[in-house]
Amino acid sequence: MISPVTPTEAPAHSPRRGLLLEATVFVVGMGTLGAEIAAARLLAPWFGASTIVWANTIATVLVALSIGYALGGRWADRHPTMAGLSRIVLIAAALLAVVPYVSDPFLRLSVTAFDRLSLGTFAGSLVGVSVLVAVPLLLLGMVSPYAVRLKLDRVSDTGKTAGRLSSIATVGSLVGTFGAALLLIPLVGTRRTFLIYALALALVALPGLNRRWPGFVTVAVMAVLLVLPTGIVKVAAGRAVIEERETEYQYARVLEDGSGTRTLELNEGQAVHSVYRPGTYLTDLYYDELVALPFASSGFMGARPRVAILGNAAGTTARAIGHFAPATRISGVEIDPVVTALGREYFDMSAPHLTTYADDARPWLRKHRTRQDVIVIDAYRQPYIPFYLTTREFFSLVRDRLAPGGIVAVNVGHPVDSPDLEKALAATMRAVFGADRVFRDPAEPTNTMLLATTTDEDPAQTLRSRTGLPADLQATVTATADRLAPALRGGPVYTDDRAPVEWLVDLSLADVARTGNR
Repeated sequence: MISPVTPTEAPAHSPRRGLLLEATVFVVGMGTLGAEIAAARLLAPWFGASTIVWANTIATVLVALSIGYALGGRWADRHPTMAGLSRIVLIAAALLAVVPYVSDPFLRLSVTAFDRLSLGTFAGSLVGVSVLVAVPLLLLGMVSPYAVRLKLDRVSDTGKTAGRLSSIATVGSLVGTFGAALLLIPLVGTRRTFLIYALALALVALPGLNRRWPGFVTVAVMAVLLVLPTGIVKVAAGRAVIEERETEYQYARVLEDGSGTRTLELNEGQAVHSVYRPGTYLTDLYYDELVALPFASSGFMGARPRVAILGNAAGTTARAIGHFAPATRISGVEIDPVVTALGREYFDMSAPHLTTYADDARPWLRKHRTRQDVIVIDAYRQPYIPFYLTTREFFSLVRDRLAPGGIVAVNVGHPVDSPDLEKALAATMRAVFGADRVFRDPAEPTNTMLLATTTDEDPAQTLRSRTGLPADLQATVTATADRLAPALRGGPVYTDDRAPVEWLVDLSLADVARTGNR
């Protein structure tokens, strides 16, 4: 006996059914890869965009899809209906839409754990966010074998049917990947990217449902969420958020306290990237050492010294150098033009001869051949220095761009009493500049300045010879000279081929967590 077909569902092998199946497979492929790109973007502000985070994201997607393929094949054999497939897609759409909302508590928990160096909670929260993304992706993985089961006319057509649907899904994945990376995330942000892909999934699921009111409700809710404003001013104790922006690269916010001091926070907010204090150019933070160390360069006291700041952020160092040495030609290199705009608007980034560049540090240095008297490197995506700014090849390029008597100063951030990264960078710089030309300035418990020179002159002695400076700067220069000492030894030399910065930092954090240091 042949089972009757319900009025809302097309016959098993009708053209309408075939077209709907192919559209479903295309949109699911688009949503799957689009969600992967958006998930990496969701995690990056809190965990960074290192190879470790990308590996975690890709592995989560692959495991979820693998389980989904297995479950989808079994479920399709038990319930081979278009309505069953559409319900799975609709549920996946609903779960995908809530990911950027329900993940926030997990991300905040991870930041708190990271701040306290409690690695167990940190790792657990990362797994928690991954699970949130994995559940809808698992459901989307069920679609491919389910669609093959529904579209298959004859056993002899299995290869052709599976190949056609796989091809359609792959094209959808390409559209989802480029759509998220090149269009949606830059234009509408991460949260709306999730919502747009979720809405597309809900819409393609709607025609195949027996009862369509759940689909209509889901679509309506997503449409409302899409038009709601996305900016949410986050409260900071004792400070007010006076500006916040989601840029192509990161989330940025400017905070101001009662004294008028402004700070720039990026992404996870666990580090300050720029500071502005009304009426003063020094900050009592490590930036002051980056202002003092250029005076160790013989060329810095010339008529028109040149300084390149790689990782200019909102211009704290550039502003101070421009004030104390107004003839200096400063190149401020910052990859994110929005951060530069915030610097000009809120941080008085107005040095007399400052030229800003929206570029990555190493490509900029490769393209600009003008010799510099000082190169300052202060580029971070917390908690990591980009690996390509830590290698022998990079420091060879830095040395080639230094004028005779020039110096390079590197801010090395690290956990308290954890010198491993500093040792590795010092060894790499020694391999380029020479064994006796690399020095350290332990400015703060979590920030050490590494200094490399192009001459055999003692930079501490050069700093002490600088007299007649403004009183506050003179005190900073003298204190910097007193701290300068030969750099630590014992680290590996990093190369472009092997520079495990992320692993080294993560292991240092794990060791600090294990020993209980703060």
